[in-house]
Amino acid sequence: MIKPLEVIDFWKTHHIFQKSVEKDAPQGNYVFYEGPPTANGKPGVHHVISRAYKDLFLRYKTMQGYRVERKGGWDTHGLPVELEVEKKLGFTKKADIEAFGIARFNELCKQSVFERIQDWQAMTERIGYWLDLENAYITYENQYIESCWWLMK
Repeated sequence: MIKPLEVIDFWKTHHIFQKSVEKDAPQGNYVFYEGPPTANGKPGVHHVISRAYKDLFLRYKTMQGYRVERKGGWDTHGLPVELEVEKKLGFTKKADIEAFGIARFNELCKQSVFERIQDWQAMTERIGYWLDLENAYITYENQYIESCWWLMK
């Protein structure tokens, strides 16, 4: 009997995900925007469930003849990140951040967001969710932020 990890290893060894993206796509592109997880949070069973559903639809669209590139992303800004850093520093109010220094605080936030990235990558691979994480977008980068402003405009 073939074990799930053997299947995943086969996919990696033979670049099956990449081949699925490169195959002929007579229906054109099927654009999928991965709602990125907050990278400094721990992956949970609810992430496994949502990714399994996403993968089901994306594989189905691939079988229908679409090219599905599946670019991953990392949510690296906002309240969850700030709260995590505030907790580590023992801050309880906004004035604590200002006294510490906003630039220094922001730098700590940027460093903290990738502390659990290996957990996310391992979980993503373990469940067989095909996603390009090597070229993932990062939400604190100016290119991403500017694209959001462009969309809202």
